Amino acid sequence: MAGCCCRFLEILCAILLPPVGVCFRHGCCSLEFWICVVLTILGYIPGIIYAVYVILCVSPAADYFLLV
Repeated sequence: MAGCCCRFLEILCAILLPPVGVCFRHGCCSLEFWICVVLTILGYIPGIIYAVYVILCVSPAADYFLLV
């Protein structure tokens, strides 16, 4: 149940401030975060769409395996 509640809050943050939702999920030094920042600056709706996609479809562990 806690996983669903956390995911719901991340999505809610992603709708209000897209980079914040991505930051909660992936951290502020990740590529996903910076892509979300750029998309949000270029347009609020693309930032929201990307943030929701990253929260729902991209696992944070995938970043670790790319670095190793």
